[in-house]
Amino acid sequence: MATFISVPLKKSSEVELVKPLSKFVIATYPAGEEQAEYLRSVEELNKLRKSALGRPLDKHESSLEILLRYYDQLCSVEPKFPFSENQLCLTFTWKDAFDKGSLFSGSVKLALASIGYEKTCVLFNAAALASQIASEQNLDNDEGLKTAAKFYQLASGAFGHIRDTVLSALNREPTMDISPETVGTLSNIMLAQAQEVFFLKAASDKMKDAVIAKLANQAADYYGDAFKQCQYKDNLPKEVLPVLAAKHCIMQANAELHQSILAKQKKRFGEEIARLQHAAELVKTVATSHDEYVSVKDLTEKINRALTAAKKDNDFIYHDRVPEVKDLEHIGKAALVKPTAITPPLSQKFADLFEKMVPMAVQQSMGVYGQRKAETVNRLVGTMREATNLCNGVLASLNLPAALEDLSGDSIPQSIAEKARAVVQLGGLQSIEQLIRDLPELLTRNREILDEALKMLNDEETTDNELRSKFNQRWNRTPSGDLYKPLRTEGSNFSNILDKAVQADQVVRDRYNAHCDMITLLCKPENELNAAIPSANPTKTLQGSEVVNVLRSQLAQLDEMKRERETLEVEIKAVTFDMSTVFLTSLAQDGAISEEQMSLSKLDQLYGAYNQRVQATLRTQEELLGQVQTSHQEFSSLKQSNTEANQREEVLKKLASAHDSYVEISNNLREGTKFYNDLTEILLKFQNKCSDIVFARKTERDELLKDLQQSIAREPSAPSFNVPAYQSAPAAPAGGPTPAPRTVFTGQPQQAQQQPPQMKPNPPARPPPPSFNPQAASPNPATTPTGPPNSNPQPLAPPSQAQGPPYPSYPGYYQMPMGYNPYAYSQYNMPNMPNMPNMPYMPYQQTPGQGGYPAAPPGGQPYPGYPQQPPQQQPYYPQQ
Repeated sequence: MATFISVPLKKSSEVELVKPLSKFVIATYPAGEEQAEYLRSVEELNKLRKSALGRPLDKHESSLEILLRYYDQLCSVEPKFPFSENQLCLTFTWKDAFDKGSLFSGSVKLALASIGYEKTCVLFNAAALASQIASEQNLDNDEGLKTAAKFYQLASGAFGHIRDTVLSALNREPTMDISPETVGTLSNIMLAQAQEVFFLKAASDKMKDAVIAKLANQAADYYGDAFKQCQYKDNLPKEVLPVLAAKHCIMQANAELHQSILAKQKKRFGEEIARLQHAAELVKTVATSHDEYVSVKDLTEKINRALTAAKKDNDFIYHDRVPEVKDLEHIGKAALVKPTAITPPLSQKFADLFEKMVPMAVQQSMGVYGQRKAETVNRLVGTMREATNLCNGVLASLNLPAALEDLSGDSIPQSIAEKARAVVQLGGLQSIEQLIRDLPELLTRNREILDEALKMLNDEETTDNELRSKFNQRWNRTPSGDLYKPLRTEGSNFSNILDKAVQADQVVRDRYNAHCDMITLLCKPENELNAAIPSANPTKTLQGSEVVNVLRSQLAQLDEMKRERETLEVEIKAVTFDMSTVFLTSLAQDGAISEEQMSLSKLDQLYGAYNQRVQATLRTQEELLGQVQTSHQEFSSLKQSNTEANQREEVLKKLASAHDSYVEISNNLREGTKFYNDLTEILLKFQNKCSDIVFARKTERDELLKDLQQSIAREPSAPSFNVPAYQSAPAAPAGGPTPAPRTVFTGQPQQAQQQPPQMKPNPPARPPPPSFNPQAASPNPATTPTGPPNSNPQPLAPPSQAQGPPYPSYPGYYQMPMGYNPYAYSQYNMPNMPNMPNMPYMPYQQTPGQGGYPAAPPGGQPYPGYPQQPPQQQPYYPQQ
């Protein structure tokens, strides 16, 4: 029966997926139905991994479907979560598929915080399981042949995909089983086996011999390529190489056999014999060198029968010249197989668990777009607010509109009274002072969070540096200093933000101190406010004058402009557009997102018209302020100028300015409070990110320390030295049997593999017990048998045969004395004993209370009187 190579599965350690993925979902998406759906999807993903990797898999298509579904899910999840060592850190540990390990050190394994590593190993298992399923097929029917060819091509494609992507996916040296050289060889082996299945299908369908010969020759070519790839490398188990060599010869022999039939049909009898002779040599090579791996008995008999018949016919009838093998025409090739392309989804019923979640590239682009949009909005709104503050400052310096309302000179101007009421409604001094007292507490809380996060990074980096200096090159993981660079940059940015916030807080506090007295005056009752404002001579003659009417008209236009700006600010803040669809379309079409170009183009389209309106209000304000200043000069020239009037006007200016400052300070303090609260949430996320990566690094550190300890335990404790020749054990005789193939590569049952390994020859049979007559056991010395003393063997010579365990002690019987030899019953003397002369042999003295030894029982009967050994007692001679 044909022998096919199958690949063992890799084994993975359990990984906690739910906690880190759920933390990312909760931190990224707001609470609601969308977040709850993603959390349920995380649970389903964890269950899917346990089903695919957490239990033994049957060699069935349903098991392969689970593996492929998990692989498809990994491909879908990879772009949607920030899997990396310094963000969402998940460490996956896999063992080498071909390394059996040892009792003390265990198998070779690799742990990496890389989703690409997980994908690679899962795809390897899918290819390995596909090879096992194909090898289990019944190749005696068409359905089994089709299934085997399908899965061998799938395995070949999967191994080839790993070969092309493993180095970029891992960014470090992989284990031997998933190295490009190993999986490349496995891909060729699977392709060769798929081609062989097509050869078997053609042979079973009795297609034309020319077609069968081409299929077999192509399979031989594939096997030859695979053999060359692993001939001088030690990356696959040792039994693979002879199997590949045997399959190459077998396929080539089949090609020659069928081509010989074609030659016979064309009456080229010499060519027929030459090809059959070549085929016979090929199968003879297999039978001689690789018979323990592949059986060619049937094929050999078939070729020999055809060769005998061909020679007989040619010798008696045709007498055609038999050409040399090198002169034969090359057999053509026909490749009917190709590796299956690995294009997710590979499973038949794949459903994306995170279908609604946008990829991380889109999320990042959306984040940058949001920042650009916020900058655009803040620039437009800030421009209008600065212009309004400038306008208010100019009017306050001109004491407008209070100067127009204060024509009586002894009452509170209406605008000042309204501003005073507005200050009181906004909370007055108490509100501002409370906001100012809260800022230091918020600042301290944020600094503590940031310092604690950076301290975790510093402590872990210190430990990593100490271990690196201790183990040197053995500590082969990414240095914490390199890994934490993005986090430290982020932490430095947060620290700079806090420093700038402190400076801004001081500016607000200084401004409040400058206007504190006037703000306090605005908060007083109206009568106290009126008493605090100096009186002046009435200027009622100016009421109804043209210049006053012009000023009031100009001030009304400025108020209208301010209201327009407020409306415009609301409209600008209300602009929304979902850029995710644009980014998703670009990612699907181009495979990348040109965020800057796309964002700037869209923002210009959305806010271009608003920007023009803002600029128009700036030009209007500039014109109106110029007109107001001109009119105010004319108004001031008409007023009576005196000290009281100047003092009153100065106080009114300060009160108007204090109102504007109060409003601005209140807004600044509330924005500062909101800023610190928002920054607290951001810093908590940053702290969690640092905590997660530090925890992952500690876990990785513990695993690496464990591996290093095992590696150190495997190392020799002393340098090697040469053993003297006389202490060396004699070499074992050559020509022993070849060991049976390892089970890491399982194949179809074959004759050679079913034979048990050759056993060592059993030791010679134990001599029968001596026959004593009853008198021989008598204590009377006169009855002791005598014999020639020279017939005694050397009793103290070391035995050449290894002795078994000592005789057992049964209750009621005594142990044999030292030197007692029950088989030397005819001995007289015991020569060569030190300090003892040759003396007559003394029979064994019977112990008091113990009867004599009976005579030997009939053949096959046990000795009477002796307790029999229990049936479960093992023989004394160790079994070979």
